[in-house]
Amino acid sequence: MYKILVVDDERDVVSLLKDYFEINGYLVITAYSGKEAIDKAAQNPDLILLDVNMPDGDGLSVCQAIRDYVSCPILFLTARIEDSDKIRGFAAGGDDYMIKPFSIEELGARVAAHIRRDHREKTQINVRFFGNLAVDYSAKAVLAAGLDLGLAKKEYQIVELLSLNCGQVFDKERIYEKIWGFDAEGDSQVIGEHIRRIRTKLAKYNEEYHLETVWGMGYKWVK
Repeated sequence: MYKILVVDDERDVVSLLKDYFEINGYLVITAYSGKEAIDKAAQNPDLILLDVNMPDGDGLSVCQAIRDYVSCPILFLTARIEDSDKIRGFAAGGDDYMIKPFSIEELGARVAAHIRRDHREKTQINVRFFGNLAVDYSAKAVLAAGLDLGLAKKEYQIVELLSLNCGQVFDKERIYEKIWGFDAEGDSQVIGEHIRRIRTKLAKYNEEYHLETVWGMGYKWVK
């Protein structure tokens, strides 16, 4: 049974969605504020429906707060949407939007599609091998000769991004935007230091060649 977290300060909206998704076989968790949403996200839902406008903080802030710990799809519910709002939402880690008032049948179809896609990706992409190196995307770990390299969170995320797009060159700015987000404080120069640390850990097992520098362009992952 798939689990959905519904977050909205309008109780009638929450009640409507709860009834609909429970009738359709989902387990529904509810929250009526940003703070409660962050607490309930610890229950590992398969998908989150998140209202953009709430009294104690907007949905974008909530999304940013939980995105590093929750990998499931997040769909924003909003009364209006402009391109700038979409950009901010996607940068915060959101996956889709539904504009109020919405067709509950369409929402149900989108929820089912996102969950199916997310489940399929997790099933298909579990572990990839690169020489004697293994990247376990479920455990979020990189192993050499069966031993965990002990990558820090951002270090692992860089390896994940590059290894899932093997052979594709990413410059520092794009890596920074993908992992830290558009609105993060700081700059892309931090990427160079993280790359150095990753290479040091890979070098202990003679696997540093997987992380290749393309001079003047950026970095890529090679087999």
